[in-house]
Amino acid sequence: MNYKAVVFDMDGVIFDSERLVLKCWTEVAEKMGIKDMDKVYYQCIGVNLAQSKEITMKYYGPEFPYDRFRTEASFLYHSRYDDGRLPMKPGVVELLEFLKEHGYRVGLASSTRYEVVHQELRDAGILPYFQTLTCGDMVTVSKPNPEIFLKACEALSVAPKEAIAIEDSFNGIRAAHRAGMFPVMVPDMVAPDEEMRMLAGRVDKDLFEVREWLSQGGL
Repeated sequence: MNYKAVVFDMDGVIFDSERLVLKCWTEVAEKMGIKDMDKVYYQCIGVNLAQSKEITMKYYGPEFPYDRFRTEASFLYHSRYDDGRLPMKPGVVELLEFLKEHGYRVGLASSTRYEVVHQELRDAGILPYFQTLTCGDMVTVSKPNPEIFLKACEALSVAPKEAIAIEDSFNGIRAAHRAGMFPVMVPDMVAPDEEMRMLAGRVDKDLFEVREWLSQGGL
């Protein structure tokens, strides 16, 4: 297949951020006397803010002080990692350069809200590589629903079958598969299981491996 576009997830694919978010969540949870936050966090990987709140409230019940918790966790995270301090995953710039040199259209489909996505890509110096940004506050339904990927493909003026989706989360791979794209899984915090290996067109260890595959014609 002659793919024309690549759509990236952000957290866990471009930035090594999911571990850092978990650290902030657990620190604030310990301070507030909240248990099992790591279990809840893993359920929230790959979903947008609204879905994350729904998952958390379902686990802890209606009395859980969600807004206070997320505000404190968000403040802690941004105080540590804003202004270009957020580490990128290995091979990000090399893959983006390859895609630019070879004429691929490049988009992003992240469950994170637009303001944060734009800021983090800008601060990392890689925003110009992306023609379009499709974010969690721009869709009505979170991953694993395919809406965000369908919107991303539409914004790039490509059919889903002409686009590769690079994801790390289970919900992201499910969403890309349902959209009719070619899902490439680059695992981050959670190793692929049998379902992921069935849904993903490829499972690569890092973005260098994705670049190598594309340099060989994406076969």
